[in-house]
Amino acid sequence: MEIDPFIFRFSIFILSIFVGYYVVWSVTPSLHTPLMSVTNAISSVIIVGAIIAALASSSSNIFETSNVFGYLGIILASVNIFGGFLVTQRMLQMYKKKKKNKK
Repeated sequence: MEIDPFIFRFSIFILSIFVGYYVVWSVTPSLHTPLMSVTNAISSVIIVGAIIAALASSSSNIFETSNVFGYLGIILASVNIFGGFLVTQRMLQMYKKKKKNKK
């Protein structure tokens, strides 16, 4: 009996959703900043794959499915990276000591 490749990949995808959910929600607040940094690094790898998908075309038609999803992946991963950096900066500001003005 052979398992359909789609069902196999889909089950891995569903399992990764559950694992990701439990990993993120079980992290203590002091570890959220390093977790965001790792997420940004993963998104940068996604951008490299999306660029390859967007530019890999055997024909002159730029509106093939792989190209469209590649460009969409570039845009979404870029938003994720820049948003992650903003959140990381904001969290690091919370840990800085406030300077008192001496008059």
